[in-house]
Amino acid sequence: METAHAGARLGRPPLTERRKAATRLEIAREAVRLFADRGVAATTAEEIAAAAGISQRTLWRYTSSKELCVRPLLTYALDFVTALMRSWPRDRPLVETVAGSPSSPPDDSADADALRDLVRLTRTEPGLRAVWLQVHHDAERPFAEVIAERAGHGPDDLEPRVRATLLNGALRIAVEQWAWSEDPQPASLSRTIHRALDIARSGLPD
Repeated sequence: METAHAGARLGRPPLTERRKAATRLEIAREAVRLFADRGVAATTAEEIAAAAGISQRTLWRYTSSKELCVRPLLTYALDFVTALMRSWPRDRPLVETVAGSPSSPPDDSADADALRDLVRLTRTEPGLRAVWLQVHHDAERPFAEVIAERAGHGPDDLEPRVRATLLNGALRIAVEQWAWSEDPQPASLSRTIHRALDIARSGLPD
C-alpha cells in the first residue's frame, strides 16, 4: 500500500495516536482471526486480549464489546478516503479519489484477508453485521460534508446526502460482492469498486 506517502501528504497524527491506532488495528485483526476460527459466541475477550499481546483490562480501554473490537479494520480505509476527499483538488472529479485511492479498502494481503473474513462473518453473526452497517452509516455524514462543501450546499441538504449515500452504498456493496465471491483476490477489490462506482454514477434505470 502507498498509505505512508499519502499519510505524509495529508499530515500524520502524533506518534502516540499512531501507536494507539496500530494497537486497535492489531486487536481487530486478532479478533477477526478468532471469530473466523471459533465464532463470536465461543470467543472471549480474554482470548482476544491475549492474542493481541495486551491485558484484558487494556482491551476494555480500547473497546466496549468484543464485537466492536473489529471496528478499526472497517473504519481505517473509510477514514482515509474521507481525508483524501477533503484534500482533493476542486478541478478534479471527486470520484477519482475513491476509485484511485491506494487504500480504498486495504490491498495489503493480510488485511485484505482479514477484511474478507470479517465481511463473510457478517452474514451469520448479527453482532458483527450491526458493526459493519453502523460503520457505513457513520461514514455518510463526513462524505456528505465534503460533497456539500465542494458544491456550495449545506451537509443536511438533500443533494449531498443522496450523493453521499450513493457513494457509501457503492463502497459497501462492492466490498461485500468481493468478499462473498468464490475467489476474492486483493487485486480484484479495486476492480469491483470501480464497477460499483460506475453503476452508482449511471443512476436509476429509465
